[in-house]
Amino acid sequence: MIIITGAAGFIGSCLINKLNNRGIREIVLVDDFSKTEKNINFEKKAYQLKVHRNDFFSWIKDNHKDIHFVFHLGARTDTTEFNKAVFDELNLNYSKMIWNVCVEYHLPLMYASSAATYGMGEHGFSDRHDLIEKLKPLNPYGESKNEFDKWALNQENKPFYWTGVKFFNVFGPNEYHKGRMASVVYHAFKQIKETGKLKLFRSHLPEYKDGEQLRDFIYVKDVVDLLWVGMTYQRNSGIYNIGTGKARTFLDLGKAVFNAMGKAVDIEYIDIPSDIRDKYQYYTQADMSKMRSYDYELSFHSLEDSVTDYVKGYLMKGLYY
Repeated sequence: MIIITGAAGFIGSCLINKLNNRGIREIVLVDDFSKTEKNINFEKKAYQLKVHRNDFFSWIKDNHKDIHFVFHLGARTDTTEFNKAVFDELNLNYSKMIWNVCVEYHLPLMYASSAATYGMGEHGFSDRHDLIEKLKPLNPYGESKNEFDKWALNQENKPFYWTGVKFFNVFGPNEYHKGRMASVVYHAFKQIKETGKLKLFRSHLPEYKDGEQLRDFIYVKDVVDLLWVGMTYQRNSGIYNIGTGKARTFLDLGKAVFNAMGKAVDIEYIDIPSDIRDKYQYYTQADMSKMRSYDYELSFHSLEDSVTDYVKGYLMKGLYY
């Protein structure tokens, strides 16, 4: 069996589809399953069992011998939530419990970290372990992810194979339940559909033109391909970035959405709100050199191709992956 925590969520549900496409049906879904709009993400997929996240640790005692791999993707991901206790419970303490049962039962583990750990990028975007103690996340979500990364690296007892993956700007089908935390592609599609226009933040720094702030956007189909590679290879434990390694502008992304929808480009620039302006990131780009150094085969959809696939294949049709 393969365990997926956060199975009702964005990346978790797409991973179920990836495994199904590889002929794997013995999948145990772990989540709280309380939100109907999230449960739609997996309801037509093949799996063996659903286990509520609060019941998982009692369940695994009797079933650990049948488990082949654990994907721990469940987390509280709201970057605008500032109640630290919420993140301590789900992102830190629950993750420690997952780690410890994987150690106890000799199970391989892959867990979700985040590029939010990099903060303003003062130390760059390298996934080198010696830099993790120096990182300064901008919010409690990023702090919770970085605290777990630090804790994991300092553990004497580790799963025989473990990987922490730092997701950059992931977008794609099955993110529809995320509301304001959904990707810029999703919100751009909704804006253009409703108004025929797209609003982007203007630049408040002279070295960047309006709309030319940069992000490492990565399609969720590429993300789950990399998760599959990690599960298949099971070597070189550690913390890795998951991005394309090629930053693109919000202007590029906006134009790609207009083009995919067959509409003329009409972009309006608005001020970045003053309360977040000082902490607004103008540039993120995953350093993928560590993963490439291990001869993993890395190939990614271009921004234009992935946006077209998402918009035409899913958003315009109201479909799930």
